[in-house]
Amino acid sequence: MPNRPVQNTILAEIAQVQGNYGFGTTWLGKAGRLIEGNSARSWPQEAGYRGQGMSDTDTFIDEVTEEVRRDHLFALMKRYGWIAVVAIILIVGGASYNEYRKAVARAVAEQLGDDIISALAVNDAAGRAESLSKITAETPRGAAVLQFMVSAAQANSDQVPQAVAGLNAVARNGDLPEIYRQIASFKALTLQGETLPEPERRLQFEALAQAGKPLRLLAEEQLALIDISEGQAEPAIARLQAILQDAEVSADLQRRVSQVIVALGGVPNVRSGIQG
Repeated sequence: MPNRPVQNTILAEIAQVQGNYGFGTTWLGKAGRLIEGNSARSWPQEAGYRGQGMSDTDTFIDEVTEEVRRDHLFALMKRYGWIAVVAIILIVGGASYNEYRKAVARAVAEQLGDDIISALAVNDAAGRAESLSKITAETPRGAAVLQFMVSAAQANSDQVPQAVAGLNAVARNGDLPEIYRQIASFKALTLQGETLPEPERRLQFEALAQAGKPLRLLAEEQLALIDISEGQAEPAIARLQAILQDAEVSADLQRRVSQVIVALGGVPNVRSGIQG
């Protein structure tokens, strides 16, 4: 503790400062800062400059506010920083896993393609069908395309019943898009031209020829051929002319239909702007 003369000297200096800065001025320590009411000033550096109280107050408040914000930010980072770390790990991990899945799917597809190419390289149809039937596809769509190839090879090697059975299995697979099932049904029907009764074939082709069906024009062509086989030339020509007038007729189908109409003694009414 300082002796009494020193204390009196300090008190006198404080009193002098209070006289200069006004009542209520308080010393805040080594920083040399004084607070006068709602103002803050540095002492003794700024002693005597009474007009700068407001700017010093703003500076002091800004410094304190910045420190509070910094402390608050650090507290938030300490409390919730792990969430950001986990989110980053999940994003990076998810992206890596997605790339891995794509790479695996690509490798599987490439392997399937290589196996199919090797099987198609077999010269005789029976051997080709056997080689194709040993291949396994990982997806329903891949299995359907593979079955189309197997059935084609079987049909070319006098294994029509097996080919039809495979195609009918595809046609009944509800996991496949409609276009796959429609193609399978159409192929199965065309392979049964000599074994399936005409009324049954007509009924099934009429189902494929309904409006909105993807193979309706091809089914209409088959229905016209059934009409011809039954000796109904006029209904066949009318059906074929309707195909020529359809906006969705392709160039190949137009050519085939026109040839049949000419063979039946008619004149093709070709529609302009046919699709290629």
